Amino acid sequence: MGSEVVEPVDRGSEHVQSLARGLAVIKAFSATAPELTLSDVARATGLTRAAARRFLLTLADLGYVRTDGRLFALTPRVLELGYAYLSSLTLPEVAEPHLERLVAETHESASIAVLDDEDVVYVARVAATRIMRVTINIGTRFPAYCTSMGRVLLAGLTVGELAAYLERAELGRVTARTITSPEDLTAELARVREQGWALVDQELEEGLRSIAAPIRDRSGRVVAAANISTHASRTTVEAARRDLLPALLATAGRIESDLRA
Repeated sequence: MGSEVVEPVDRGSEHVQSLARGLAVIKAFSATAPELTLSDVARATGLTRAAARRFLLTLADLGYVRTDGRLFALTPRVLELGYAYLSSLTLPEVAEPHLERLVAETHESASIAVLDDEDVVYVARVAATRIMRVTINIGTRFPAYCTSMGRVLLAGLTVGELAAYLERAELGRVTARTITSPEDLTAELARVREQGWALVDQELEEGLRSIAAPIRDRSGRVVAAANISTHASRTTVEAARRDLLPALLATAGRIESDLRA
């Protein structure tokens, strides 16, 4: 749980105390304390119960916090707060040489994405020379539910975070193969979580197959995903598992090692 907030008497006229306190409320939650009561938050931040309640309810109104009336927890929307950092420096810089090596080895395009609300957002990409109909650049967004990286990222959510995602996500049919049932998607995510990777066969675009693996931080939390995309006419599902998956998993492992270092 977070430590008590200690604020100097004078931080200058430009210091916005309410912003600092709101961020302290968010930071009170952690992997070891994913759900907190009002009293827990007040104690962790040094705020009064009344002030902690105002901040929590404001964060809930903005979609960053959910509550059952007694316990409070962060929602996946807090990932927006860290997205700028992930996409602007550390992750892409670390990942790019590994993606270049992966593309040279497999002769297929490779990418890194993070989860941003209901979408995956591409933060690094190395394209092979082959041209596909899907145009992907840094910042490209696709629905998480029908992409391989999205499924890896969704499988890494907590039970509560995934439930919140399924409540708000619109699982529209993109191709004839797209999974649109929450029950079927939940079952597929359980399979992804167990096997440690995801393969999506022509659910985002006809002819497009992709396979993805998670990238975890030091605590083991899934913070990003790496994938290889290929054309169905060129690579069967079996070939993707046999020929592409081992190289992809090895690449994800090397990226994790560099991030942790």
